[in-house]
Amino acid sequence: MRDITKLMIAKYKLLELKHDFMGYEFNKEKELTFHHLIVPKRVCIAQNIPELGYLEWNCALLQKDAHNYVHVVERYDRDRFDAITLRMIDENIKGYLDTNDIRYIDDVLKGFEREYSGARTKNGKPLIKEEYTRRRVR
Repeated sequence: MRDITKLMIAKYKLLELKHDFMGYEFNKEKELTFHHLIVPKRVCIAQNIPELGYLEWNCALLQKDAHNYVHVVERYDRDRFDAITLRMIDENIKGYLDTNDIRYIDDVLKGFEREYSGARTKNGKPLIKEEYTRRRVR
């Protein structure tokens, strides 16, 4: 685990809260993943500056399913993805996970789920997996 991840787990009291930046519950630290907020990982790699991707201001720690889900939202609805990202940046700036931000993210995801309910991927799999909706803190 990266030092920045350990620092952020402590700073944001994630082990006490038992939820990530989007409000998804987790049980173990190893369930958390590093989500790039401002400078995407692909840009850091392309520019040959991978360390830029692992700075606190560019990071939100997300439970694995939440991380996968936010990238599904990114592919299908960029406006909603941007709205979620702005709230996670806001939490990062504040230095704590804000209940209002998490509720807002939940509302954005509910809107996505209403709009894309029943949608399928090219392979015929459900776009919105059950685990994407059942793990969110309400």
